[in-house]
Amino acid sequence: MVIELTKRQEQILQIVKDEGPITGEQIAERLNLTRATLRPDLSILTMSGYLEARPRVGYFYAGRPAGSVISERLHKLLVNDYKAMPIVVSESASAYDAIVTLFLEDVGTLFVVNQKGYLAGVLSRKDLLRASLGNKSLEDVPVGIIMTRMPNIVTCQPEDTLYSAAKKLIDFQIDSLPVVRPAEGEDSRNYELVGRVTKTTIAKAFVELGSESKV
Repeated sequence: MVIELTKRQEQILQIVKDEGPITGEQIAERLNLTRATLRPDLSILTMSGYLEARPRVGYFYAGRPAGSVISERLHKLLVNDYKAMPIVVSESASAYDAIVTLFLEDVGTLFVVNQKGYLAGVLSRKDLLRASLGNKSLEDVPVGIIMTRMPNIVTCQPEDTLYSAAKKLIDFQIDSLPVVRPAEGEDSRNYELVGRVTKTTIAKAFVELGSESKV
């Protein structure tokens, strides 16, 4: 967890940066405070990884904790840089066609587009399984009947952070997010489908982040 430092803790860090190794008593003198007053701040900074304490030597500046660096990087990653190609089917396609596409593409979610190519719905494995349990022939069941329709679809946009997309996947307990952007002109209430973000997308980004030598 990344903590938000107080003004005094920032002052302590600056003193240790400039003069370390330095004892707690010396830090207290610089700030005109007692050692007891500073003890909680020094403990927090040490446990958080900002400082290192060595017996009979004093405090060293250890740098920012890895969690802080990773958190900042995560909040800079954009959906646009990691999105994958969406796997789509037409709104007029049958449930049978959707199942074939699902397995051929080896995905868990299909995105349904209307005649103009705008996002119309989302089709999951659960939707198709539910449809297959009925008595009707899947070739006679259009995906438009069984899909989740707009506006009841959780989406993200290219300029969103990957972190916010990952949070949506977790909060809504879904496997995939359509990446969309509003259509222009008279169709501004519709959405163009420009990509997808999945749990695999997040995992790849996390592995890439962990592989960076500077983290």
